[in-house]
Amino acid sequence: MKVMIMGMDGYLGWPLSMYLSGRGHDVCGVDNMSRRKNVVEIGSWSATPIKPIKRRLEAYKEATGKDLTFYRGDLVEPSFVDVVVEKEKPDCIVHLGEIPSAPYSMIDVEHCNYTHVNNVIGHNNILFAIKDHVPNCHLLKLGTMGEYGTPNIDIAEGFFEVDYRGRKDKLPFPRQPGSWYHLTKVHDTWNLMFANKIWGIRATDVMQGVVHGVMTDDMVNDDLLTRFDFDEVWGTAINRFCAQAVVGHELTPYGKGGQTRGYLALRDSMQCFKIAIENPPDEREYRVFNQYDELYSVNDLAKYVSKVAEEYGLEGKIWNIENPRVEAEEHYYNPDMEHLPNLGFKPTYTLEKELHITLPKLMEYKDRIEAKRDSINPKIKWTA
Repeated sequence: MKVMIMGMDGYLGWPLSMYLSGRGHDVCGVDNMSRRKNVVEIGSWSATPIKPIKRRLEAYKEATGKDLTFYRGDLVEPSFVDVVVEKEKPDCIVHLGEIPSAPYSMIDVEHCNYTHVNNVIGHNNILFAIKDHVPNCHLLKLGTMGEYGTPNIDIAEGFFEVDYRGRKDKLPFPRQPGSWYHLTKVHDTWNLMFANKIWGIRATDVMQGVVHGVMTDDMVNDDLLTRFDFDEVWGTAINRFCAQAVVGHELTPYGKGGQTRGYLALRDSMQCFKIAIENPPDEREYRVFNQYDELYSVNDLAKYVSKVAEEYGLEGKIWNIENPRVEAEEHYYNPDMEHLPNLGFKPTYTLEKELHITLPKLMEYKDRIEAKRDSINPKIKWTA
């Protein structure tokens, strides 16, 4: 199967490219390299020293004998998207090429608008390119469990049945985004549903939880590493805690620390994507996959990181700090996930097991984290 990965240079895009190529798929990819630039903009870098894309491609060829085809360009340019989609004619497009940071979108109006334009317009350009050039292509679009927010009811997998004033209907589960970034993902969902309705684009809308980890089996040398962001803007809570533990800083959950989300190891994220790609939706079908493994609160994450850190001689004290965000800090959280297990997904790496891989790897790059440790502390606030 020919798979095109939008966002090939990213945290998920790079390991997914290698993972699919190593398992028999013909892989090509697109990236405008903006993640690297945007991380530098806020004064940080990846804890793992990631190589330029040219070297990454060479290193993969040296390690495997396989080629990955790469196009550098911007998805907000419709002519560029048209050219690469028409040339490659992929069977599946995996769309990972969006700005994935809530804090970044909350900095100011410029960053909010930049996030909207990059995410919503880029996604729409892909939809039109599929309609014009590969109408039977399967679009696997990466959404986020954050689209749902934290409702006080179970979270259905995309749709649920409503009984209102004596009448029933099946409706999309309500979206309650918590940042301008999450709102762009909601726009993507509605645009994808509309494109499916009018053009019949076959689609899998993946509502993914937080992915953690830095290594996969395909990373046979450090030239093939993926990125690991740990700052307040691009680093997830678990990434920040791991980095803090490595440099002897207190682990700093925001607020009460009861914010609960779904988590998934990087290796298992790769497995989920492969399953979704190799089991495409039916013609004209739109489907939603909730994609996670385990549920943890932010306090739970800090405790696990602290526990494993101590096994490596690190201190890992926990210190809850003022929350810069506007969010529920204690809430109900119970999402469904049936589709991927029904297709054969079986988690292989628990949070604790993955931490035993992540922390030792980060310890190799302690100096890089130390050099940017000031970028971990929160400065961006949701309110003035």
